[in-house]
Amino acid sequence: MIITRRTLGATALALVLAAPAFAQDKGYVGIAMPTKSSARWIDDGDNMVKQFEEAGYTVDLQYAEDDIPNQLAQIENLITKGVNALVIAAIDGTTLTSALANAAAMDIPVVAYDRLIRDSGDVSYYATFDNFKVGVQQAETLVQGLEERFPDAETWNVELFGGSPDDNNAYFFYDGAMSVLQPMIDEGKIAIPSGQMGMDTVGTLRWDGSVAQARMDNLLSANYTDQQVHGVLSPYDGLSIGIISSLQGVGYGSGDMAMPIISGQDAEIPSVKAILRGDQYSTIFKDTRELARVTVGMVDALLQGGEPEINDTETYDNGVKVVPSYLLEPLPVTAENWEERLVDSGYYEKSEIE
Repeated sequence: MIITRRTLGATALALVLAAPAFAQDKGYVGIAMPTKSSARWIDDGDNMVKQFEEAGYTVDLQYAEDDIPNQLAQIENLITKGVNALVIAAIDGTTLTSALANAAAMDIPVVAYDRLIRDSGDVSYYATFDNFKVGVQQAETLVQGLEERFPDAETWNVELFGGSPDDNNAYFFYDGAMSVLQPMIDEGKIAIPSGQMGMDTVGTLRWDGSVAQARMDNLLSANYTDQQVHGVLSPYDGLSIGIISSLQGVGYGSGDMAMPIISGQDAEIPSVKAILRGDQYSTIFKDTRELARVTVGMVDALLQGGEPEINDTETYDNGVKVVPSYLLEPLPVTAENWEERLVDSGYYEKSEIE
């Protein structure tokens, strides 16, 4: 090739034009999400990709479909590909110690997303909601619904469901709820006819709605042949849908069998519709746009030499260290306030619900 002043000028111009694109590439971020089977995780992933890209980062988003070995392989692959930071919503928060040690050896910071990663000193930060408060709000709305729908009951019959025992958040949800319900159980205002209590008994592996439905079937056949269910503590909308199916299968919600009060979490569209029908009483709204914003801010600070914003340095001990955290506020949603909280905030279009 013969280099002339013209070709030099063209080359220089091309470099100038290309420079802004390179300047915007601030780093390469790997995101490991648990599954696409829940709408909220799809929203989480989409929101993070959008906000990371707007902040100038290249993003690699992976979903493991609730398969632990698959998630481990994805994380190891992201490390091998040379990511500058990892954001991980763990399927099982106790299984990542070795993978995180490999990340630390490569100086790759790790932000735990929504679910705490346990048994590792290589977790840099944690972005989540106030999970104990989520449980408190679930129980408070459950009691509110019981007072509205069954005001004349001397004792309310309630059954308890917990989240997945391999998800650290499930224990916070349960403990938060029981801080409200246990005093009412002790004073006899709430009864648990099955006697099934404690996360070791009421936990629902992988947050599986079909497992919850089957357990509710068993609870009904064993304990409710001659009495009524008034309420069900459900920690997640996907479980609530299964519980509702079980209850409706034996006649609740029709004739003179009033639908029990059922809680939930994540404000998924099928459950918001169920709330408007009166099948589910409440859910807890966790704005994934805000969680993405906090997470992107943490990663950006870590990679640009800043100090990530945190508001909690005491709550989340992962067995090796207390992980510095940012806790966002959850919001209860009922038939009275769903439009204000979910539509007016821009999270959903009204047409998606009605």
